[in-house]
Amino acid sequence: MPNTPDRYREHTHIADVFAERETTFSFEFFPPRTDAAWKRLLSSMREFEQLGPSFVSVTYGAGGTTRENTHQLVLSIRNETNLLPVPHLTSVCHSREEVWAMLDDYAARGISNVMALMGDPPRDDSGVGCAHGDFEHAIDLVHLIKEYNATGAHSDPRGFGIGVAGFPEGHPATPNRLEEMAHLKEKVDAGADYICTQLFFDNHDFYDFRERCAVAGIDVPIVAGLMPVTSLRSYRRIPDFALGSRYPAELQRRMAACTGDEDAAEVGISWAVEQAADLLGNGVRGLHLYILNRVSVAKEIYRRLGLLPEYADTQTGE
Repeated sequence: MPNTPDRYREHTHIADVFAERETTFSFEFFPPRTDAAWKRLLSSMREFEQLGPSFVSVTYGAGGTTRENTHQLVLSIRNETNLLPVPHLTSVCHSREEVWAMLDDYAARGISNVMALMGDPPRDDSGVGCAHGDFEHAIDLVHLIKEYNATGAHSDPRGFGIGVAGFPEGHPATPNRLEEMAHLKEKVDAGADYICTQLFFDNHDFYDFRERCAVAGIDVPIVAGLMPVTSLRSYRRIPDFALGSRYPAELQRRMAACTGDEDAAEVGISWAVEQAADLLGNGVRGLHLYILNRVSVAKEIYRRLGLLPEYADTQTGE
């Protein structure tokens, strides 16, 4: 079962979260772009708290385009809720000094964990002068975070907990799957505490990825990332922004029968619930839901899985 809201403790290191929970449940937020969307997300935080997630991550826009909004959302979560925020840090278009300053700021404000990602350049970037900044690969960012941890600047003697990304369907930039796993092993050996996967729609891809991690000697927790389709538009767009994520034929068949967004949302949520139930039945270490800030979607998935706490209001103002 997910945590109850009163389990949150300040400065919780992600290693403690995994040590305490056989299975973690978490959500990903993104910084809203409008005042109205900010208000909706912040007003729903109490409902997210009632679901008792183990942690919540906060995305960071391509090339740092949402840097200030990410920072603002992380601090709002940290200061105004009992949720445990894990901000994304990306290396593209950033210098060592910039990332070090962000770590300094997060450490001073009681943030204990980060997600270390390569990230994407801004969509309008020409590729000149902003392809990587001072970092060529995500492992370089992991090394910098460990270097920061070694200074003892964080109040936790372990420093920041570090998450890294995994790709059950394969990373499009590394078509050689052996090379891909070698890179992931390097990130874990460099100090990553856990892996959170890119979204996927076929659990066989995840199970194969998990087995390949075991073969490679990767023994940190692997959290499975799921994104429910909630409209016909999202069904069309997900493969574009999710690194070519693919739909199994059965999901395509079900979606083809949909006549509108209500049908599509039912199919998408049902599929995510089927995935989650199967993963839970096969010993997944954690479930991470990409729910696009929508608490109603999170609560419906919890309800169908039998995880919705009794004290969680079944109504939502979303």
